[in-house]
Amino acid sequence: MPMSIDFKQRLTPVLRDIVDTFGTPFHIYDETGILNTCDQLNQAFETINGFKEFFAVKALPNPTIMGLLKSKGFGFDCSSVPEVTLSVRTGSTGDDLMFTSNNTSRDQFQAALDQGCIINLDDISLLPKLPQVPELICFRYNPGAKRSGNSIIGNPVESKYGISHDQVLDAYKKAMDMGVKRFGIHTMLASNELNHTYMIDTADMLLGLIQEIHDSLNIRFEFINIGGGIGIPYTPDAPVFDIEGMASGIVKSFDAFEARNSWVPRLYMESGRFITGPHGVLATSVINHKEIYRKYVGVDASMSSLMRPGMYDAYHHIHINGREDDLPLKTVDVVGALCENNDKFAVQRELPETREGDILVIHDTGAHGHAMGFNYNGHLRPKELLLRTDSSVELIRRAETMDDYFATLDFEPRTLNPMQ
Repeated sequence: MPMSIDFKQRLTPVLRDIVDTFGTPFHIYDETGILNTCDQLNQAFETINGFKEFFAVKALPNPTIMGLLKSKGFGFDCSSVPEVTLSVRTGSTGDDLMFTSNNTSRDQFQAALDQGCIINLDDISLLPKLPQVPELICFRYNPGAKRSGNSIIGNPVESKYGISHDQVLDAYKKAMDMGVKRFGIHTMLASNELNHTYMIDTADMLLGLIQEIHDSLNIRFEFINIGGGIGIPYTPDAPVFDIEGMASGIVKSFDAFEARNSWVPRLYMESGRFITGPHGVLATSVINHKEIYRKYVGVDASMSSLMRPGMYDAYHHIHINGREDDLPLKTVDVVGALCENNDKFAVQRELPETREGDILVIHDTGAHGHAMGFNYNGHLRPKELLLRTDSSVELIRRAETMDDYFATLDFEPRTLNPMQ
């Protein structure tokens, strides 16, 4: 179910003190839960030599959290130069960094190459735009109609990402002709997928594809990267992803590949949501009630703190801290103060009756929560906290201020007069 019972039991008795100390709203993450999930993933794939998780930085770009992941042997998947820079500041370098970008400029490639990143190319046309020839190249593969995606990431045929099936051999042949010596392959086909067999099928697809490429070009691939997309149970009735079942199926496929070829690639992944998603919540205070055609519960957070419900109509479970079991249920919309009608954390949700000052805990914000924040209406992104394994609470990002908001208006004036 949403938010682990252990996290809830650790957080509930101390949350009022946390609110009194730091004020709401804030995202708070659970160190214990994050580290346990890292261990679970590593142990599930420990029989595959060279298995490595490259955490998707876009999910939770906080250096304190990234330091926890690095301590478990994780690398980082970066889609921009700032994400590369953030990863480098955690002490990661070289092959610990995967640069998976699209519509990338020459300067961006140079910045990634300067840090030794594995370059994961999104298109065959980008080969001649590389400022230098790296020793290792990976291509992102889009199977098109050969596979289906899901509602979040969309149909592969309609996706802007990756090289098509009929471009694969040409892409790797051109890379070889340029002098590239080492090779990998990557794909990313789903988001928040709860069916573990889908991920096994993805690994099988890439193993079959590198077999074809090896047979044609004699390339021995160093790794396949099956991307991320492993889901979490946002709703109370959703199943927990079967990571052990996924690992068992993929291990069998790897063993069969090695038996046929006498070599086998390493397995890479780039999970984000699965690693941190359930181990974060957004704490926000009830500040208003309104009754017109519907009943509204107004809180001091807004969509700028958590975009997913408004953007994707995504469900995030909500409970009232410390007083949820003995109250009558009301059907309400939980809303923020943004001047947008989709600024809602819950729509027509049955919740226990609230009163001003109650703390609402919005579950599963540990991935794509704070990271997707924005400043529309001048709303400022909230602070981030970490509940440590020793029960201490640490501020790991301060809240934005109006000085931050106005900082880009402090600049040296420049004017162009093209007619002079």
